Amino acid sequence: MAAAGVVLTNLNLTPGHCVEIKALIPEDCKGFAINLGKDASNYLIHLNARFLLHGDTNKIVCNSKEGDAWGTEQREDAFPFQQGAETMICFEYQPDKLVVKLSSGEQFSFPVRMPLDSISFLSLEGILMKSITVE
Repeated sequence: MAAAGVVLTNLNLTPGHCVEIKALIPEDCKGFAINLGKDASNYLIHLNARFLLHGDTNKIVCNSKEGDAWGTEQREDAFPFQQGAETMICFEYQPDKLVVKLSSGEQFSFPVRMPLDSISFLSLEGILMKSITVE
């Protein structure tokens, strides 16, 4: 996986709001990640889309990280991503969960394991940002 690409701080995403990320997936992408949380050591969600990575094929693996310690992985069957294509992922921050909406119309939720007043950190690894919209 490539080193962190885009890193945003002071995002101030509060419960009830969404962040929509549009990005281009490189042709040779084996996997990419989107991280949302407090900082690089504390993620509310680490969304890792794996084309062929860590023994997974076409699988979304989500996790949380608190104080650099990873939580329990959650695997999703939806996988609307294609190498060399654009994608859109929307994260809706709710007090008890993040609702992840995929470009295919599918969605799933991931529990908030570490309550935060706001999400201040966002990073992208392995994909090229086209736009980020906060609603």
